[in-house]
Amino acid sequence: MSTGPSDRPARPGLREVFAARLREALHTGQERPGGVSPARRAYREAACLLARFDPRELRLPDEKHATGRAVLELVDDCTTLGMQDQAGWALKAEVREEALRGLAGPEAARHLLAANINQLPAEPGPERFALAQLFGTPLAIDRLTAGELADALQAVLWLSRVPGVTGLPDTGRLQRALERARLLEPLERLVRRAFQGRARELAELRGYLDLPGAAAPPGPPQPVPGGRPLPVPPMVIHGPGGMGKSTLLAKFLLDNVQDPAGGIPFAYIDFERPTLSLHEPVTLIAEAARQLGVQYPAHRAELDALAEECQQAARSQREGQERVTQLQELATTRAVLGRSSSQQFQSAATGRETKLVRRVGAVLARAVAERKTSPDEPDPPFVMAVDTFEEAQYRGSPALGRIVAIHLSFQSAYPRMRLVVSGRAPVDHPAKRMKPFDIELGELDPEAAVGLLASCGVDDPEVARQLADRVGGHPLSLKLAARAATLACQEGEPTEELIRSLPERRREVFRRVDQLLVQGILYERILSHIADEDIRRLAHPGLVLRVITPEIIKDVLAGPCGIDVPDQGRARELFGELSRLDMVEPARPDAVRYRADVRAIMLRLPGGDRTAVMREVERRAVAHYAGRDGLEARAEEIYHRLRLDENPRSVEERWLPGVERFLAGAQQEMSPRAAGLLTARLGGGAPDHVAAGADQEDWERIAAQEVEDLLAQGFAPAALERIGRRRPWTPCSPLHALYAETLSRVGRRDEARRAVADALGPAERAGCGERRLELLLLSARLAQEDGDPVHADRALRAAEDVAVGLGQDLEAMGALLARARLTGDEGHAEPATGRQLAERLRKLPDDVLSERPVLVRAVASQIYAQAPGALEHAVEVVGLPSDDETLDALGAAMRRATRRQPALLGKVMEILDEAAGPSRPQPGAAPTSIAGILRLARDRGTLDTLARRLLAVPDRSGEIVAGVAAAMGAGSGGQGAGDVHVRPAPAAEERHARERREDR
Repeated sequence: MSTGPSDRPARPGLREVFAARLREALHTGQERPGGVSPARRAYREAACLLARFDPRELRLPDEKHATGRAVLELVDDCTTLGMQDQAGWALKAEVREEALRGLAGPEAARHLLAANINQLPAEPGPERFALAQLFGTPLAIDRLTAGELADALQAVLWLSRVPGVTGLPDTGRLQRALERARLLEPLERLVRRAFQGRARELAELRGYLDLPGAAAPPGPPQPVPGGRPLPVPPMVIHGPGGMGKSTLLAKFLLDNVQDPAGGIPFAYIDFERPTLSLHEPVTLIAEAARQLGVQYPAHRAELDALAEECQQAARSQREGQERVTQLQELATTRAVLGRSSSQQFQSAATGRETKLVRRVGAVLARAVAERKTSPDEPDPPFVMAVDTFEEAQYRGSPALGRIVAIHLSFQSAYPRMRLVVSGRAPVDHPAKRMKPFDIELGELDPEAAVGLLASCGVDDPEVARQLADRVGGHPLSLKLAARAATLACQEGEPTEELIRSLPERRREVFRRVDQLLVQGILYERILSHIADEDIRRLAHPGLVLRVITPEIIKDVLAGPCGIDVPDQGRARELFGELSRLDMVEPARPDAVRYRADVRAIMLRLPGGDRTAVMREVERRAVAHYAGRDGLEARAEEIYHRLRLDENPRSVEERWLPGVERFLAGAQQEMSPRAAGLLTARLGGGAPDHVAAGADQEDWERIAAQEVEDLLAQGFAPAALERIGRRRPWTPCSPLHALYAETLSRVGRRDEARRAVADALGPAERAGCGERRLELLLLSARLAQEDGDPVHADRALRAAEDVAVGLGQDLEAMGALLARARLTGDEGHAEPATGRQLAERLRKLPDDVLSERPVLVRAVASQIYAQAPGALEHAVEVVGLPSDDETLDALGAAMRRATRRQPALLGKVMEILDEAAGPSRPQPGAAPTSIAGILRLARDRGTLDTLARRLLAVPDRSGEIVAGVAAAMGAGSGGQGAGDVHVRPAPAAEERHARERREDR
């Protein structure tokens, strides 16, 4: 049968082949023979050096044309890749392995690849590397990208299975080169285009690191008595968005770290990566250890173990942070336990992080020493570069304080460690241990501006010079100008018209206004080149929307833009055209969004987002999303209400728990008043202009969060300075209690108690029940600390009455817990109060208790002596905390109990053995292994079962029950919090003393 000019035989379609095979199987009623036929083996070998292939095109070396027979022979040996209409096949791993080992040798492998040369992809892949290797072309590993190295490694792994193949690169070396290339990939993406200018800034960075040939470092540290130099402050690169901070950082690193032999050690930390959290600085240490492990393979195992330890610390810290958050949610726990626990948490987290980072620094010091050619050779600098740092850059940020501590601790272990931070503003923090150096990025010089335009496609030097003269040296403006000029040239428009449309540059005082105007004009020019008139009319008003779908085009955009969209079909057509614009990107299936840099420019133009059309779009967006369910729809409704500058108090009524994650970062697109509400709700600090424009209530909440953060770090004087602005406060303000707390922290006790007394009356008259409750609890605590138990008891009874009046059963239980601690002895509740607490705990439904685990644990740990079933009930309802403090308390109690009563050891180890599972230490291990076994139990999720079984152990000393109580209250100010040695319940202690007397 002829198939045309090539006279190639017809290839059956996949569907027809499978249908024929199915008919054959049905006809014979037999399974395919179990052995591998020669033909099947031959096609396996033909495919074994192909990552992906079309079975209809697969050829054996002696076949002139593809027969399509491979479809039948390999159907059971392959998996499919890609979409149905473009599917490729790939051999299963075990089939490939067998085929590679069965090849006759390198000559056979060459023939197989040559026969299927048409199957090789256009881009480099493992097949091309394999072919080059088989033909004796060595791999230039040092010049390969990360993707190419991955392909090369795959090719080498395949060829290493082929008998007789020699001269292959070392797979370990390839793997190390690949890992290092992947470290550099994020930096290389940032400097993809030719880097221009910034010679002065690069020189400053080289000087800061004191690199060979660099200028003198800024402010060289003076040695202190004893010869050790003072810490070197961080270097902060700051400037407006789009100025090229990340690009400068990437260029500097790439210039100094690319040579694996002579480059300096580094860690690049980008907090936009989902595995890193600015609020968990220990993840920064983990990432630094991981990256150093790649750079120092001899110490990889040790550094990877440290990285894993950091991740375990992060998990434990999340538990502790969640506990602090829960303590802040109730007035009773916030006033009595919350702020002290917050400070304890920050202190403990900082302590653990600084120990971990010192260990990383010590490993780095050893690794560097091993690479030195002589003992006198100076250590190279280690640069930790932290990008996208904006979220931590507010006054009093605990994350910033902890990162400063990490910096100092790393330098103590490795003195040539240097921290370079990139953010939008200078770093300011009350920890005035050192003033950072800084580089403020301004505009590029004229020569660099022209160079950037040229690298972006403006070929005519004179056009580039004139554009640079009008646009200035802002990198983002220059890129926009290059895009506008390129579009004009493509459509045959004279570039002179573009240049004339831009205003002449004025003196420095107007420079920022000029940039906004220039950027706006350039984007308008870019939009004007959209060919479809309907898309052009949609494009600018659509900028106010954070997401665009066909439905949004039909219901929200079309009307204000004057476009007829009669049905969903037309909406989808317009959506498809809009999706192809280079200024939009996918948001999710069937949804796009404008690029962040586009919206950032257009939304901040004076008046640019307040035109009648755009306001009508936002009003329709509010109506559209208000009629839909779900957190994302509610977040979009809130976003557009705030953009329309609706009253923050009325917008707040639409708030739902959980919308926060959809609104993060939206403050930059709002007026100061609207941004104030978002900041108050989302947390974090506010720039001065936002704080100044926020409503009083929002300002008070923003200030309260900053003061809480400052107090958590021990910066009470800074908190007192911050809290004193914008008075008088509203009667229900959280600042009243915080003011008293802060006065107490700075030693002004009498003023603190007067401040509480002065705030109670207005709070009661304004009907602020929860605020009054918190003030009464704080009054009681201050009185107790001053040795005034009568006033403390009176305030706590009043607080309990307020909580009952509010119908807040949990708050009432919290107030009673505070009174139990006031009247108790040696950490145990006074019997009558303990019985009341036990009764409240028993009456509240489990689903209510499960919402406040920290309070339930604190109560159970307080009353376990009077209510023996309280601990078991609490374990069943809310479980034990799972952080390290809990395990330490429980393990210490178990060791004490087994030392006092050796007969318990077998039972205790049996319980541990069952909870930890088969990975626990071998039988007969000493009790000192209890801590490790408890960690295994936590990881397996059997810690609560272990605790319940321990409570049933017949322990006469009471140590085990007391240990479970201590573990239950760990970190919440409960029994034994912060102290692993807990006194057993009084009854148990008395019984133990009696037994000792009888023994004597």
